[in-house]
Amino acid sequence: MAPKKKGAKEKGKKQGKGAKSGKQSHVLAYGDDTYWNNRYTANPVVFDWYQKYEGVKVFINMYIPKATRVLVIGCGNSTMSEEMVHDGYIEVVNIDISSVVLEFMVAKYKGVKEMTFSRMDVREMKNLKELTIDHVIDKGLFDSFMCGIDAPTNVQLMLTEVRRVMKPKGVYILITYGDPRVRLPYLKTLEFQWEITLYVIPRPSSTKATEPSSRIFTDPVYVCEDNTLGPQFNLDDFDWHYVYVCTKELPTTKELPTKKGDAKGKGKKK
Repeated sequence: MAPKKKGAKEKGKKQGKGAKSGKQSHVLAYGDDTYWNNRYTANPVVFDWYQKYEGVKVFINMYIPKATRVLVIGCGNSTMSEEMVHDGYIEVVNIDISSVVLEFMVAKYKGVKEMTFSRMDVREMKNLKELTIDHVIDKGLFDSFMCGIDAPTNVQLMLTEVRRVMKPKGVYILITYGDPRVRLPYLKTLEFQWEITLYVIPRPSSTKATEPSSRIFTDPVYVCEDNTLGPQFNLDDFDWHYVYVCTKELPTTKELPTKKGDAKGKGKKK
């Protein structure tokens, strides 16, 4: 699930009728299952936000081995997970907050053993144990929270849960319209110490997707100290999409689980 980008600034509120007259504006509840259930009921057409699998396949293949357990958060009714299975991925775990879309997806992919679908709120993934997921893919869910109410809180809750279920050295691949100025402040914090590699790719059907370019899109892009990308990129240009590959660091010695018997001082000299 993800909202479409309609302007340069992300807002937690959308002005509705009466906004100019001083009446209370309508707040979009992107973190609310009711909103998405109503949306998928009214418009059940299969849709992929931002990029189809073919557009990001090179990055997924580059960082995620096929014999691993991959979690797709906010799967919606996208065909990406199906195409990943066709591409050789053996275990794709899909979650979404909408029971309506999940009912559709469960019926559609009945018998496809490489794919599972569960209703789960990414901010509280109770059914997923700690360190049980190899890698996570997010195509638009981060953006969805950023356009809803309580954006900072919801994003922090999501990233905390993503890191909890991910194994060390796993990657969280974020596909977004958010440039580094509005994404890195959430990704690069004292709490979330990721090793981040950024790629910038053209929006499908845009002129940038078809015109010649001297830049190789699979080359990482250097991020300046002020979270800009230098003069070659106009970050207010909506024809760019951003792929953040965030690698979870190894835990420190204190965080590593102790072996059985260590607590009793096994092997220590007296």
